[in-house]
Amino acid sequence: MNSIALIVNPAAGRGSIRRILPDIVEAFRAVGIAKIYETARPGEQVTLATRALNDGAAAIVAVGGDGTSSGIANAILQSRSACRLAVVPVGTGNDFAKTLGVEKLPPQEIAKFVQNGQEKRIDVGLSDGRYFLNSCGFGFDASVLEASNRVRFLKGDAVYIYSALRQLFVYRGIDVVASGAPGVQRGRMLMITVSNGRFLGGAFKIAPHASVLDGKLDACFFSNANIFERVKLFAGALHGTHLGMPSVSTASVRELALTFANNPLMEIDGELRSARSKTVELKCIPRTLSVVAAPGALV
Repeated sequence: MNSIALIVNPAAGRGSIRRILPDIVEAFRAVGIAKIYETARPGEQVTLATRALNDGAAAIVAVGGDGTSSGIANAILQSRSACRLAVVPVGTGNDFAKTLGVEKLPPQEIAKFVQNGQEKRIDVGLSDGRYFLNSCGFGFDASVLEASNRVRFLKGDAVYIYSALRQLFVYRGIDVVASGAPGVQRGRMLMITVSNGRFLGGAFKIAPHASVLDGKLDACFFSNANIFERVKLFAGALHGTHLGMPSVSTASVRELALTFANNPLMEIDGELRSARSKTVELKCIPRTLSVVAAPGALV
């Protein structure tokens, strides 16, 4: 078990992790896993994961949210390692944990999955030179994430829902030219999401038909709309019924290029980033990351 490491983000879940961290650590120590790294600043999970890989880690357990999991996955993929990624979800949205089927499991059960060597290889996305596990979003999605970072009085799914409701009334849309998405060429969009997993922001079923095993990404284009249509889209996205609405176009793609008027802000696995150029290229990298998932969870 010395080849298995935990990387803990103590800021995950807006600090609520501190209350449950002793139980998590004890659950893994009970199965002989005691190698624990703790981040001291944002983004340090990449450095710590690289250190664990250099020390011979065969599995790394992300104790945190989507950003923690994504950073560790990037370190694994960049090293071309066969190391497995497991997740103990204690973040805000925990979208990737939902994909793995572990979002409601106690840490004791996840520890046993890791101990038993369970693994399955999944697709990942690549956007602007960075790998993503769950989603990459532009326009309204990035605007909501930016606004949610200023909300301090809520936790969990409520953070994104509250921020999205507020942005519905003020966000103006974004102009985009798409290449590689049949039926979508150019226009003013409320939002573009490119998904590997099905969930976004914890509560939204943004890509209800997405699969991390099909070698494709699910792109969803939301045309700019008036406030009444936006409210309908919001309600539909909560239940995954938005795909049939007139202002929504979808495409299942292996590669996609999006061109904007300026370098866009984008959401990648729950973190806000600025693109390196006006054109952002995205593609699916099939079956490239080994993960620990609950039996029957992956689709």
